[in-house]
Amino acid sequence: MTQPPSADGVIRARSDVERLKAYSAPLEGRRGMLRLDFNENTIGPSPKVVEALRAIPAEQLAVYPEYDGLREAVVANLAALPAGLAHDLAPVCVGVFNGVDGAIHAVLQAYGGAGDTLLTTSPTFGYYAPCAGMQGMAIEAVPHQMPGYGFPYEAVMAALARSPRVLMLCNPNNPTGTRLEADRVLSLAAAAPNTLVVVDELYEAFTGDSVLPIIDFNATPNLLVLRSLAKTAGLAGLRIGFAIGHAEVVDRVSRVTGPYDVNSLAVTAAFAALDDQAFVDAYVAEVLRAREFVVSELERAQVRFHVDGGNYLLLWPCRPASAVEAELRAAGILVRSMVGKPQIDGSLRVSLGSTEQMQRFWETYRLIDGLPE
Repeated sequence: MTQPPSADGVIRARSDVERLKAYSAPLEGRRGMLRLDFNENTIGPSPKVVEALRAIPAEQLAVYPEYDGLREAVVANLAALPAGLAHDLAPVCVGVFNGVDGAIHAVLQAYGGAGDTLLTTSPTFGYYAPCAGMQGMAIEAVPHQMPGYGFPYEAVMAALARSPRVLMLCNPNNPTGTRLEADRVLSLAAAAPNTLVVVDELYEAFTGDSVLPIIDFNATPNLLVLRSLAKTAGLAGLRIGFAIGHAEVVDRVSRVTGPYDVNSLAVTAAFAALDDQAFVDAYVAEVLRAREFVVSELERAQVRFHVDGGNYLLLWPCRPASAVEAELRAAGILVRSMVGKPQIDGSLRVSLGSTEQMQRFWETYRLIDGLPE
């Protein structure tokens, strides 16, 4: 039904959109600072990526992007990893999107509608809810098990019996780091064959819980895996992500996107990044070393914190989190306040960078929060 104009004469959007609160992130004014607020790669991409971008001929910018070979490169990269692939993965099982955000939007646009339910956990990545809201979906968010932010497996399994349209799992979960073993992910999908189970694996490289090494999408066609080159390979600014699953599901999700949503620069960078797995492996190893350093300092200072999967942790300052966040920003260090979020209110989410970067963070944080040496 057509919506009447508002009092100022502006044409209203669909009622679902009028009720929606847009997802926004404080992304301005971050250049030149230590970026520990959005779980990005903190050192930049591989030199091979930079070289490939610099070598792009000018005329290529005037041509619509081409994707030939990119899906094959993704499959080859996955197959060459130590965990490998237990089952063949065809290139048509890989969808290319304008970042994983674009894939999430497309999944819910393709599969969600008014009266459908999105099942997820709480707290989790904040973009799932508005994408579901755009479609008029109801949202059922199951709290994590406390203490420890354990995955609420039995509660989610019970909710699946009510046949939600989509189950969205962030694994490991952002911001709690909650992990779910791959075989339990497959068990959830097997229990609900009429529910599309979407596993957001953006942080998988830091924990190793991926379902991709073991899944057979022909046997489990209702499971879709999301992957990105933002968190490890340093391509967050270029916006490229992948949805990997049964070819028919990938096809349907791709139907609601534009034909050229991913630009040529992102494609060129992705080829180079996928060809330099050694760079990614070295970065991940450095982040894990940095995590050991920060955890040891937090334990020594008896700071309340929580760390599990992903390249981030939660800590609870002695002083108000918003004040500490502001003072860290003034010192050139960005972190993310979790004030008001269920189960983690009063905490700061701190992304993990290199050991040198985390040493800088710790020395500054210790002084701001009044911790002893």
